[in-house]
Amino acid sequence: MKSINTVTGTITAEQLGTTLMHEHLLIGWAGWELDCAAPKFERKTAFKNAVDRLKELKDLGLKSFVDPCPMDIGRDVNFMAEVSQASGVPIVCATGLYKEELGNTAYFKQRSVDEIAEVYSSEITRGIGNTGIKAGIIKCATGKGQITPYEENCLRAAARAHIRTGAPITTHTEDGTMGREQLDIFASEGVDLSHVIIGHSCGSADLRYHTDMLDRGCFIGFDRFGLDFLHPDKLRLAALIGLLGVGYEKQIVLSHDSVWCWLGRGLDLPPETAKLVENWKPSHVFQDILPALRRVGVEEEKIRAMLVENPRRYFS
Repeated sequence: MKSINTVTGTITAEQLGTTLMHEHLLIGWAGWELDCAAPKFERKTAFKNAVDRLKELKDLGLKSFVDPCPMDIGRDVNFMAEVSQASGVPIVCATGLYKEELGNTAYFKQRSVDEIAEVYSSEITRGIGNTGIKAGIIKCATGKGQITPYEENCLRAAARAHIRTGAPITTHTEDGTMGREQLDIFASEGVDLSHVIIGHSCGSADLRYHTDMLDRGCFIGFDRFGLDFLHPDKLRLAALIGLLGVGYEKQIVLSHDSVWCWLGRGLDLPPETAKLVENWKPSHVFQDILPALRRVGVEEEKIRAMLVENPRRYFS
């Protein structure tokens, strides 16, 4: 894409600056709006929370922000636009559908790959609903250890929409699985893998898994820092430091996959697990992960590559 769609207009890749590539202002699991017993969503409170957090991140050096919430789990692009305007931080939103297990799948299971691709393409080129806001990336997702037929359709639709529009693709994976298979599907559709991020790759500490994908030219996301109850940060860091040590800094992006506000009920974590998400916040990379990388000698140019140069190349 010659320009990048954000929720408040277009920017160039050079304007991105330091970018967190995978965070969520708000999420609502499919069906949240049917739960009359859930806490009421307080939009003003959520808005203030999101703006305050983005201003905190700006003070830490953040320039831009990618919220790849797919359209079927609570995506609210008007909310994103209001937060972006108030905070001064450009936000890129997504088109796309979530994994079969947790997405809102009944309608799209009846649609063909090309019909789904047309929906994605329209949200990129014409806008989302009647908002006038255009998606800047395409999101797709798979579950743990398998790609269902529905998920494959959504991946193929993402590939076809990418080829039509130039919008890059970012994915969700579970527990460091199915990234290689996602790439196989994209490649079979003719996608240039240098515009694909295989998300949540840090859910695996298997360096062969990482290098198999990186050697095909894609980006991988080390984008769940702070989610220790899924996979501990010490293993994410160990794998990241190893990959940086052998020269893969030009193909890795960083983030947390944090969720700032929930529609309906959010994660209901038991007390013993809740303490393992104390660092699951969007400042964790700046305040803790980057210092940890510097302590073991990771050069500033490699840190800049992951936070600035790689997002630019991904979108260019």
